[in-house]
Amino acid sequence: MKSATFAATVFFSLTGLAQSALAADAPYIDDRSTAEAVIRSLYSAINRHEFARAWGYYGDTKPAKDFNTFVKGYDGTDTVDVKIGAVAEDGAAGSIYYSVPVAIQATDKKGDAKVFAGCYTVRQVNAQIQEPPFQPIFIDKGALKPSTEDFDSAVPASCGDGPPPPKKDDALEQAKKAFLATYGNQCDKQDTDGKPIGEPQAYSIHYKDKDAQPSDPERETRLFRFFCSMAAYNESEVYYVWNDVDGVTQLQFTEPELDIRYENNNTEGKVESIHIIGFRTTGWATNSDYDDKTKSIVTFDKWRGVADASSSGTYLFRNGDFSLVQYDVDASYDGEQNPQTIIDYNTAP
Repeated sequence: MKSATFAATVFFSLTGLAQSALAADAPYIDDRSTAEAVIRSLYSAINRHEFARAWGYYGDTKPAKDFNTFVKGYDGTDTVDVKIGAVAEDGAAGSIYYSVPVAIQATDKKGDAKVFAGCYTVRQVNAQIQEPPFQPIFIDKGALKPSTEDFDSAVPASCGDGPPPPKKDDALEQAKKAFLATYGNQCDKQDTDGKPIGEPQAYSIHYKDKDAQPSDPERETRLFRFFCSMAAYNESEVYYVWNDVDGVTQLQFTEPELDIRYENNNTEGKVESIHIIGFRTTGWATNSDYDDKTKSIVTFDKWRGVADASSSGTYLFRNGDFSLVQYDVDASYDGEQNPQTIIDYNTAP
């Protein structure tokens, strides 16, 4: 059933509520904090005759061809009760879509009641990437059909005619929320392909602990690579990892602090020495990629556009974590790419 005819065809004659004491006493609910709250707010508005408010919970796709048709769809109906089932969610392209199983019982002025059941789709557009005017969570579409079930048992187990929706990827959702909460205002609003940020590349790494027995099962670590920003010649990324012990945490990259000496203290001159004077960690990765075959992340930081001066780190996954195993530096601004390895732990077990 198309959402454009939802009010007129679904509610049989759920025609506009009369000004009655029941409607006046109906609780006022105007809550957009969750998908379930939006649906409850919709029926609060309907029961209180606040049809403009009910109309406003929909997005661009409205439930009738115009507002007057929407209002006329409720002539003769006294009350509408609603029950809501388990809400499922799925993220896609900067939005979260919620599938909301619903059953309603519509009672007319004669006291006759009919039950309808079906599904609403509620959409939440990522607030971090919106421009004015702000779009709060809204009803994208809805379709209810007459039900032969009792009202108490009419709520669908899942939405749609197909199988139940797939289980939510909790690790992915947690990583997305963590990234947007921390970096949503710091990073570009779109990636290099013009898509809203917040949808990462995801990888699953299976391994055994170094002390595991042959009969022990494999463990799993999830890796999520988020694009952050593009500058003149460097792109930055942020990584999150998940495991069954720590949950979702941001991956930190160890980098050496360097003391670089140039002939005559001129960076355009010959490099005399490079010394490591300490180490630091950063949550940013530059021009990075993850290689699933080698289970390693490689970063490449161009010190200027021609990349004749640069630094590069290799971070290998082993024993459940990523560790710095190699660091290369090309400190000479000579127009050529001649990096030298200043850290090499590749021989470690």
